[in-house]
Amino acid sequence: MSVTPHLLKTTATRLSCSLALTSKSRRLSSSAFAPRTLLRLWPSSNSVSPLTARVLSTLNVAMGDAPDAGMDAVQRRLMFEDECILVDENDSVVGHDTKYNCHLWEKIESGNMLHRAFSVFLFNSKYELLLQQRSGTKVTFPLVWTNTCCSHPLYRESELIEENALGVRNAAQRKLLDELGIPAEDVPVDQFIPLGRMLYKAPSDGKWGEHELDYLLFIVRDVNVNPNPDEAADVKYVNRDELKELLRKADAGEGGLKLSPWFRLVVDNFLFKWWDNVEKGTLKEAADMKTIHKLT
Repeated sequence: MSVTPHLLKTTATRLSCSLALTSKSRRLSSSAFAPRTLLRLWPSSNSVSPLTARVLSTLNVAMGDAPDAGMDAVQRRLMFEDECILVDENDSVVGHDTKYNCHLWEKIESGNMLHRAFSVFLFNSKYELLLQQRSGTKVTFPLVWTNTCCSHPLYRESELIEENALGVRNAAQRKLLDELGIPAEDVPVDQFIPLGRMLYKAPSDGKWGEHELDYLLFIVRDVNVNPNPDEAADVKYVNRDELKELLRKADAGEGGLKLSPWFRLVVDNFLFKWWDNVEKGTLKEAADMKTIHKLT
């Protein structure tokens, strides 16, 4: 069972009641029942159930009493509130877990933790590709340049719809608004074209990493962009030659410029031939959603 925000709240309430019932010999102030205080007052993990111990551990991280206590507040909230969709290598749903757990490299290496993701490639009417530089507060791959938007469908009804990758397309529309301020009406769900899926694994900084089954979504639209600084440090449109120059600089290490590993995999394996389809208006002809390209 995953530790959801609802479970954290419910368990914290139960722990508070238990402490109140067992504290007849001393009076505890209401502040004693705050999650951080509960962690100090509750007995050792040997005297609680495995689930309660896991909730206590997660509360400990959520309250900041952990090596990553310096994590940006917005990113921390998303790490614990967002529930990613766990899948097997055939993209069948096998469960769900927090974004936090899904991106811990130790868990990825020991427990697989493969989750569903998507990468949006948005082109304008001049067939330029919109790129973003990830915010410096991002937990994984901060300040790297990448494709338009990279995120996860969540474990919720609207984003679990399998038919024609509708759940993933719903998630893409949601995140384009969250990350880049692109209104939903600028990117209608039916305009996203799923071209393929790839499976990859990539470490970030030793603690964090990615292990994703990634849906590659292309869309050609002129849009209004208003980046959210919590998500994107910068954005820019590039043509083919400008992207090739960006690749050259990244390979040479010029100016510390880096590209996300998933973006580089798409560039090296698919992007330029699919760019031809973008310009010819034949994207649907290039789609292959039956194959899962294993690029780990």
